[in-house]
Amino acid sequence: MNLARVIGTVVSTRKDPQMGGLKFLLVQPVNPEGQAQGNPVVAVDAVGAGPGEMILYATGSSARQTILTKDRPCDAVIMAIVDNWEVGGQIKYKKGVND
Repeated sequence: MNLARVIGTVVSTRKDPQMGGLKFLLVQPVNPEGQAQGNPVVAVDAVGAGPGEMILYATGSSARQTILTKDRPCDAVIMAIVDNWEVGGQIKYKKGVND
């Protein structure tokens, strides 16, 4: 699993029929301090995430193990919205405070 922030949406009017009805979001991976790290990723939204939210996403074969993405050709899926995280006893992110 990877931490990221939702930074945008991706709209596709033409796609494989198996991908119909799925919402795509653009997510920016972050490090444990919450700072951007690496390149943005397009991920299928399985949990109703929105812009600005911190999320957990999975890639590879793990991305096809949610109910929404089972047997669909996706490589990244948002599977959780993060409420908070801490590192070494220090809260690094808390929803609503660090947004």
